[in-house]
Amino acid sequence: MCSHSPASRRRIDRWRVKPGATALVLICLCSPCLAAERPPSWLTELASGRIPEYDSDVGAVVLLNEMTVTVEPDGKVTTSVRKAIRVLTREGRREARGAVIYRSDSGKVRRLRAWTLYPSGASKPYRKKDIIDISLVEDDVYDVYGESRESSIRGMADADRGSVFGYESVLEDRSVFTQFSFSFQDDLPALLSRFHLELPSGWTAESVTDNHTPIEPLVDNSSYTWQLEHLPPVSDEPARPGLRSIVPRVNVSYFPPPQVKAAGPTFREWSQVSAWLASLADPRARPDKAVIAKAQALTAGKKSQLEKIEAIADFSQRIKYASIQLGVGRGGGYQPSPAGETLQNAYGDCKDKVNLMRSLLAAVGIESFPVVIFSGNRRYVQPDWPSPRQFNHVIIAVKFSGELKAPAMASTGRLGQFLLFDPTDRYTPLGYLPDHQQDSLALPVKSSGSELLRAPASTPQANLLKRHVTMSLAHDGSIGCQIRERFEGSSASRNRRLHGTLAGRDYRRVIERWISRGAPGAAVSRIEAGDRDGGGFFLDVDFTAVAYGRTVGQFLLIFKPAVVPQRGLTYLNQTERKYAVVLEADSYQETVEVDLPPGFTIDEMPEPVTLTTPFAHYRADWRVEAGKLFFSRHLELDNAVVPPEDYTSVKEFFDEMIAADQAPVVLVRR
Repeated sequence: MCSHSPASRRRIDRWRVKPGATALVLICLCSPCLAAERPPSWLTELASGRIPEYDSDVGAVVLLNEMTVTVEPDGKVTTSVRKAIRVLTREGRREARGAVIYRSDSGKVRRLRAWTLYPSGASKPYRKKDIIDISLVEDDVYDVYGESRESSIRGMADADRGSVFGYESVLEDRSVFTQFSFSFQDDLPALLSRFHLELPSGWTAESVTDNHTPIEPLVDNSSYTWQLEHLPPVSDEPARPGLRSIVPRVNVSYFPPPQVKAAGPTFREWSQVSAWLASLADPRARPDKAVIAKAQALTAGKKSQLEKIEAIADFSQRIKYASIQLGVGRGGGYQPSPAGETLQNAYGDCKDKVNLMRSLLAAVGIESFPVVIFSGNRRYVQPDWPSPRQFNHVIIAVKFSGELKAPAMASTGRLGQFLLFDPTDRYTPLGYLPDHQQDSLALPVKSSGSELLRAPASTPQANLLKRHVTMSLAHDGSIGCQIRERFEGSSASRNRRLHGTLAGRDYRRVIERWISRGAPGAAVSRIEAGDRDGGGFFLDVDFTAVAYGRTVGQFLLIFKPAVVPQRGLTYLNQTERKYAVVLEADSYQETVEVDLPPGFTIDEMPEPVTLTTPFAHYRADWRVEAGKLFFSRHLELDNAVVPPEDYTSVKEFFDEMIAADQAPVVLVRR
């Protein structure tokens, strides 16, 4: 029997019900739907528990992060998630969110429920109307299939300090792969994190652990459980490795018994992954009549192989990018659209653009093949886990028979010499790789199979920034300056991207802020930027600044020859370090020519500075010649991952370099 409060009984009494309908009303009030409004016991128990003390910058703590994957012999996969988060600060309210990512062509969200529990004991349930379902494609105009979607419930507006947000979800899908990857945390601390895998009887699983000592599963017949507890928060240190290279992750592959065929491909070697990806891509790279005609038009009048590759590469980069994930029946998002279709549509995602470029090259007799890579984290790919799930991007390798000295040239004994190129990145020209792909493990996609290779990393000299500054210094400390910058390699790509993605006014603000950091109150009169021959980029800036130099009485004038700071410089302010310091290959040269004010001579000038470490070299020099002061500084940084135990040497290097950059020159009136 149901019990009701006096208020509930009064509401029932006011209803006008027909005789014989009262039982129906009572049945409705006692139905399970009302019970479902209350938080489940697993969540209330977690909310009542005690948690450790954390630093004030930790916004929330994960009480439970649990995923259960149940696999059926026919490939059906059910993924159940339970997650609870306690909010610790007002900033931590943004963590009060539950989401399920699914594919509309194959997946079905069977359940998504969430609750906010308050310290007072009250709670708020979220209903179906609170679910937000959106496409994950950035540009909906090109979401032809609309298959990659996210359902979410957001409790940020309701959560507050001390409250607990929890959700549970159930997703049914059909998996292309017999593999899963589970991250035990993000940047938040996690008290309990668990991945549970339920396989059909007789099936087995193998796992590889990243960023942690090997995590051995608890095994009960064909049930596997990996678990970690009391994971600390990930602090946001400057120049630290990406989150994917820090948080513990378990990569799992499962296999049927020998007499049973799995619903999807199984992988034990990288050559199997390569051949499977090739089986999806190769049939769609065959050039049709339209592709052949376009290739001939693009290469008309081009005599050398390199000229033809350059023309096709430029066209491929100009194809509009649109994120289109094709469905499970078409390769789980790994199968490109036919090359002719991409040409006709004039848009495509990374695999479509590579496939079209590959087809155009084939039409003029140039061989190429796709290469899958993880873009954005050089150390993400785990070589001990052969899986296509480890890659998020596709680039192209173009076979090249001539002599070409370019940072993106690579070779293997089996595949010969080839040029790597990313047709999706329109800011990085042929001959170079984007810096976030360099030195990454990548997999050539070949029907005969292939092994992992490491993408080439450019030298510091290949990413050179050369800056020349002419400064006219007046007796009152005011200056007039002209800055001329010339960029190469990754340095050019970064600045080209900044210039290309910002509107003119916004780009001007960025440059003005940079100038003002060195010369407060500067008035910029001219900014000009653009491409140079050979893939380079240039930036010219003219400006004036009053009171840049500091006068002391009537006789002394103090100023810094390094009028503008180095852009992108890593500032390491911590006394201790938890994570490694990641340095990118860069080279920087600056010369400053200062016209001294009439009647002044040098009174004090810094001594030359030379700093050398295994990962970097810096040199600064000051000299006077023919009434002018000349200042030069030169920095070379290598690709390096410096472990935390060597942090002191990194910090000392940058501290001494910054001190040299800021060193003043003192003039005296004759």
